[in-house]
Amino acid sequence: MVRVNDLPLDPATRHALSDLADAQGRPVDDVVADAVRRYLRQEERSVCEAAERLAHAHADLLRRLGE
Repeated sequence: MVRVNDLPLDPATRHALSDLADAQGRPVDDVVADAVRRYLRQEERSVCEAAERLAHAHADLLRRLGE
């Protein structure tokens, strides 16, 4: 498991994370882990949407390649 102290974060980001964690009453590592999970879900949705758009835009070509 990666710890926040192992990440190459600038001092301002470290301070902001510390302030947020303190305000939420949570460990900084938990705040970062939640942020990473949210980011991954968002990126997964974005990639899936792009793939669907491409598949739709090139449906004829994909169908011909499958023949």
